[in-house]
Amino acid sequence: MSQAAVAAHGAEVHHEELGFWRRYVFSTDHKTIGRQFLFLGLVMMLLGGILALLVRWELGWPETRVPLMGWVPEPFMYDGYMGPEFYNAVFTMHATIMIFFAVMPILVGGFGNFLIPLMIGARDMAFPFLNMLSFWVAVVAGVIMLAGFFVPGGHAATGWTAYAPLSAVPTYSGVDWGQNLWCLSLIVLGISSLMGSINYITTVVNMRAPGMTFFRLPLVIWSLFIVAILLLLALPVLTAALGMLLFDRMAGTSFFLPEGGGEPLLWQHLFWFFGHPEVYILILPAMGVASEILPVFARKPIFGYRAMAYSMIAIAFLSWIVWGHHMFQSGMNPTLGSTFMITTMLIAVPSAIKTFNWLGTLWGGDIHFTTPMLNALAFVSMFVIGGLSGIYMASTPVDIFIHDTYFIVAHIHYVVFGGSVFAIFAAVYYWFPKMFGRMMNETLGKIHFWLTFVAFNCTFFPMHILGVGGHMRRIYNPLQYEFLKPLQPINEFISISAICLGIAQIPFIVNFFWSLAFGRKAERNPWKANTLEWDAPSPPPHGNFESIPTVYRGPYEYSSPLVPEDWLPQTRRLAPERAAAATVS
Repeated sequence: MSQAAVAAHGAEVHHEELGFWRRYVFSTDHKTIGRQFLFLGLVMMLLGGILALLVRWELGWPETRVPLMGWVPEPFMYDGYMGPEFYNAVFTMHATIMIFFAVMPILVGGFGNFLIPLMIGARDMAFPFLNMLSFWVAVVAGVIMLAGFFVPGGHAATGWTAYAPLSAVPTYSGVDWGQNLWCLSLIVLGISSLMGSINYITTVVNMRAPGMTFFRLPLVIWSLFIVAILLLLALPVLTAALGMLLFDRMAGTSFFLPEGGGEPLLWQHLFWFFGHPEVYILILPAMGVASEILPVFARKPIFGYRAMAYSMIAIAFLSWIVWGHHMFQSGMNPTLGSTFMITTMLIAVPSAIKTFNWLGTLWGGDIHFTTPMLNALAFVSMFVIGGLSGIYMASTPVDIFIHDTYFIVAHIHYVVFGGSVFAIFAAVYYWFPKMFGRMMNETLGKIHFWLTFVAFNCTFFPMHILGVGGHMRRIYNPLQYEFLKPLQPINEFISISAICLGIAQIPFIVNFFWSLAFGRKAERNPWKANTLEWDAPSPPPHGNFESIPTVYRGPYEYSSPLVPEDWLPQTRRLAPERAAAATVS
């Protein structure tokens, strides 16, 4: 640790009385900022989910009146009917909101802010004011994004990938300021994420508690640390591309326009150079969450701790050299395509290491099927399905045929929804007692899990069949295509399942808000876990710890023969003879 950090650790905690605005709105406390990101992400996830249901209604029962939407004014709806222009905006904004304003804020902003100082034994982030600024800049980005729904011409309608020249010329999509605001919002959000990344990296490097070496860090902190590096290096590329796109739209330049000497493929290269690491920005924290919860409820040490950490580093590195597999149809040189195919398949190696290590952790364990554990197990199984379907897309000859079909939609949802969202639920149920000082209801939690798990698979697994049948994505009415008509019953089944999936979230919403007010008060360490956050009161006060903890071991010492209990906290100091025995073993 740096001397400044040591001094900060040793400083007394001052309990300054703060007013409402400083305490709950413009707070510099990392825990409050984490909760703010969590609430922002959950609200946006609800909005993104409603947009998804609109998409599914249109695909299941095309050009029919959407229930409960008769009140929506023109030009969004026409007496409850959705026009093709609004449909294009709806699927574009569903993906944009879910990726940039739901999963990222919850996993990286919410749990990153809340957990990093607590789990490394620090009192706060390295730059608390910058931390507060990163949240409010993200809110500004969200407001700009939502404003796009209310401008003439409607919101961005070119898909979340915004391929040029469709996105570069307003007359091509019929959208003017909606697309401009989409670009501006993501530029502002990128600034917010950069501020957060700098804070995370500095905090982890400089402010770890005494004894907390890198290889004693919990794996969720490893994942957030690696994600911060990915964000720091990937987002400037997207920000630059968005700036160039705005210049093309508003200043008459031709970066992506062939008629002016530009190159449309340049957008795809820049977008996917950011876009593929972005997939791992969404999934790595989810891997960290699962790695944290599985050993706690299997009451076993994590299998292959160092291999897990090195695998995440390898995944992050490889994510930089695989972007070309999104562009196999662009006419690239076959040698280059084969290179991208091989590097993409290489990612399966560290991913498989992680999967086998999760299974090794569970093998022979005393498994407790709590709600966090069920969601973590769902993450692992859904991630395996998403990973296996990804191998088909890594193969150039196969990808050329399934590209732009519903097979891709199924794959991305198994990875991002089945992976990241089940991990989000696992994290909420697991750390809710520490965040809010109360327990969530287990019965409601399990009802929520099983309904979600069944409805999720009924929604997304049949999409593989649609994709193999040639069903294109981003089409307004499948019945306009003769060869898709036999597949329409599958579309209807998927849409009914999606509605059930939406309804399945009601127990979670009820449980979350009911538990905030009436949940059973949480003890300090309700799960009997080893990591440092459980050493602090629930919820932790300003400054987190009564005194800065000292770390004596790794975070996953469960069922250790050195103690009668089946957990051995990182901060527990053993008698010299037991400590010596631990060193020998």
